[in-house]
Amino acid sequence: MNDELEQPELSVVIPAYNEAEGIRAALEQVAAYFRSRAIAGEIVVVDDGSTDGTARLAGQASVPMSLRVLVNEQNRGKGYSVRRGILSVRGRYVGFTDADMATPIDQLDKVREALVSGADVVIGSRALPDSQIAKHQPWWRERAGKLFGSFVRTALLPGIPDSQCGFKFFSAAAAEAIFTRQRLTGWAFDVELLYIARRLGYNIVQVPVRWIDEPHSRVRLLRDGPKMLMDVLRIRRIHRDLRPDMKLSSDVGSSKETEVGG
Repeated sequence: MNDELEQPELSVVIPAYNEAEGIRAALEQVAAYFRSRAIAGEIVVVDDGSTDGTARLAGQASVPMSLRVLVNEQNRGKGYSVRRGILSVRGRYVGFTDADMATPIDQLDKVREALVSGADVVIGSRALPDSQIAKHQPWWRERAGKLFGSFVRTALLPGIPDSQCGFKFFSAAAAEAIFTRQRLTGWAFDVELLYIARRLGYNIVQVPVRWIDEPHSRVRLLRDGPKMLMDVLRIRRIHRDLRPDMKLSSDVGSSKETEVGG
């Protein structure tokens, strides 16, 4: 995390891989949200080795606010990209959302309210009674997601029915402690973040969100599913020694050698 004299209220990181078709519109939506709420904020796009000009188009977006585009020279994974973005921002509150805007940016109203009220971690959930699914995934993908969620709840995160919604925000202090300890670079990194937060004693608030399925998901069940399951099993071992009194510890081991790809 950068320490600057002028600290934005909110920093939003958007990981992007071959999102040329919609990245400018997504950035303009986020900027319009900031403007309509009079929020001093910043946006950071992390281009994960795209081959379709995503980074160039992101830089051309009409965004009258702080916008930076970071580029991974090769595809490193969503977990890597989110961590890189989060550790580069300056906001009092920081978080990430998906480039496809499957969770509309106006859902940040509920997130901000929880953060200002003292929450350390606030996550969007598609599985709460007041959540609204405007467009469902294909039945087989939705079923697979529910099975994965059940496995995660049983293995690591009881009480959290939806760990995979790409809409997660943190106080700056919590983000620093959590993301510097993140090891996973692939799709299961969301689970790791929440497990670290729990081990360190941070309070996690779940808020219902409106969600619209984006049919061009990057997750491929046959290819990525087994890797995600294996990563979930690794998480407990990797972070077994974490305790609440380690929140401020500088011994976090976030070097390249300790990453777990996926």
